[in-house]
Amino acid sequence: MTDNNIIKNQITLAKANNQNAFSFLLNRYWSDVFNFQLKRTNNESNAEDITIECFAKAFEKINSYKEKYNFKTWLITISKNLHIDQIRKNKNKVNFNEPDEFDIIIESSPSPEDNLINEQKLKLLKSKINKLKPSYKKVIELKYFNELSYKEMSIKLDQPINNIKVRVLRAKKVLAEIIEK
Repeated sequence: MTDNNIIKNQITLAKANNQNAFSFLLNRYWSDVFNFQLKRTNNESNAEDITIECFAKAFEKINSYKEKYNFKTWLITISKNLHIDQIRKNKNKVNFNEPDEFDIIIESSPSPEDNLINEQKLKLLKSKINKLKPSYKKVIELKYFNELSYKEMSIKLDQPINNIKVRVLRAKKVLAEIIEK
């Protein structure tokens, strides 16, 4: 089987929601997309974030992929569009980190009412997290409650780090949809 046929086969399997095919495609094209973004952003963290988002979006929209196009080109186009969207968003953002004359000093310790509200929000959030499928629930808990790094999660779950990054991003998207409802 030629390299092209292997890739076409993996894309077909990915369209059928085969997780191993997603992993294959992710591992195969990760460095291509990441290096493309690194050249555009000159920032490893931004390049990595866009690459993660690119693969999440690509796998979400895998059924719209047309085989007449090169899969790598399709991924690069998605990442390029994500980067352009990010630039547009950042242009319209107000920078709240820069102090101005209207800044006020906020008391650092929360009031008992604040504590109660935060506890209620946390309970509500946990109930929403419990609605996630187990693999998504696990990565959310490890990342945000146990505060593990991607590398630590990769070791704990015995999964490649890139798969963990994409799974966290997907879990966050699904959780956001649950919260919106």
